Amino acid sequence: MFESLSERLGGVFDRLTKQGALSEDDVRSALREVRVALLEADVSLPVARNFVKSVEKKATGAAVTKSVTPGQQVVKIVHDELIDVLRGEGEPGSLRIDSAPAPILMVGLQGGGKTTTTAKLAKRLKDRDGKKVLMASLDVNRPAAMEQLQILGTQIGVDTLPIVKGEDPVTIAKRAKTQASLGGYDVYMLDTAGRLSIDEELMAQVEAVRDVSNPRETLLVVDGLTGQDAVHTAENFDQRIGISGVVLTRMDGDGRGGAALSMRAITGKPIKFVGLGEKMDALETFEPERVAGRILGMGDIVALVERAQQTLEAEQAERMMKRFQKGQFNMNDLKGQLEQMMKMGGMGAMLQMMPGAAKMAKQLDDAGMDDRVLKQQIALIQSMTKAERANPQILQASRKKRIAKGSGMEVSDLNKLLKMQRQMADMMKKMGKMGKGGALKQAMRGMFGKGGMPPEMANMDPKALEQAARQMGGPGGMPGMGGGALPPGLSGFGKKK
Repeated sequence: MFESLSERLGGVFDRLTKQGALSEDDVRSALREVRVALLEADVSLPVARNFVKSVEKKATGAAVTKSVTPGQQVVKIVHDELIDVLRGEGEPGSLRIDSAPAPILMVGLQGGGKTTTTAKLAKRLKDRDGKKVLMASLDVNRPAAMEQLQILGTQIGVDTLPIVKGEDPVTIAKRAKTQASLGGYDVYMLDTAGRLSIDEELMAQVEAVRDVSNPRETLLVVDGLTGQDAVHTAENFDQRIGISGVVLTRMDGDGRGGAALSMRAITGKPIKFVGLGEKMDALETFEPERVAGRILGMGDIVALVERAQQTLEAEQAERMMKRFQKGQFNMNDLKGQLEQMMKMGGMGAMLQMMPGAAKMAKQLDDAGMDDRVLKQQIALIQSMTKAERANPQILQASRKKRIAKGSGMEVSDLNKLLKMQRQMADMMKKMGKMGKGGALKQAMRGMFGKGGMPPEMANMDPKALEQAARQMGGPGGMPGMGGGALPPGLSGFGKKK
């Protein structure tokens, strides 16, 4: 999401910040490039024009151009303006579901990912908020639509309304309301039918369902890949049905992200969530501050920590920490960390949340690095015996040849992996001696180079910091990712021939 925009803006701001003193003409010239970058990212013309005009007004004053760091001041103004464009009312991702059973109406066109999003949101409400959720499919038009929701419900452990053939959407909505009340559900979700385009029949049907269910939230699900068409769809639905928020899907496949930047400004409706993949947990809260940070290459450390907390059990983390503090870090531990990275979405998903992500991603791409490297490293470890995993020091030439052959890799790749394991084991000992709190924060600062630790982390809970440290170079993580350098043991591993 936003890769092309982030890359273009990164180039503009790199030149600005390296320039030292800035004239008003320098700022205006840079903002012309910003405007082109926004338009290329499929941001609507009025939004791009107003954005640049607002930034220019704030950035061409003497207070900025004559400041000690004028380039950084301009970047901050752009960052703040992005947040203003993206921000909606209320807390990001908040839903009005205080009165049980609270109805949530899911609307949108066919093919936008509405049914999948309904299940993702239901899972989120169940797992994160502890809500008892009932899902009901009102799509009597699309073949197997009801069965699809039923199958997804079984997968995520959420109840679905029993299917009764021949009922119309309004009757199903009434039955869902009755069952939700009798069954003690906190929330019931109504997945309405879609069409390939907006038509009178679709709107009349959704209006009728809305009138009988009186939803607390009406969420429009739109495909982010459709760009400005997504914005027009939102306008039409809001005028006819009245929506409370938007969920943008397939944003992982959209390097431009223009729909997200235009949506709030044009419709006045907040983006509540974004879908970033097919998995049932691939639904993220849309948080303007963090999205603006990603666009400008500042990373999203908070999201990285949250994802680590979701995929790593507390007891497992505690056991690992005790081992690492004693400097015990063998191949089994390394395999666990590599698998943890895969669970968190792989190298690409993690890098999107790291400061300087664009530069790091380019380095990895130039080096021929992708998630295959993690799989190759895991394959090497799986080719070892239990004794070799527990004590990699015993690996001599004949053993190395056997392991490399068994995994389809080269001995040189195994040597790089062993070097990585040794470096990480050394870091475990150092981190263990540092203890928690202040010393750990100091180590984290070191990872981010001269820029220091991102402000989101300054007041973070020490346990959350430990989680971040594990993922980015502390106990069990990938060392050396700060400052744009490739992690030790990864540079050159499995390079494209």
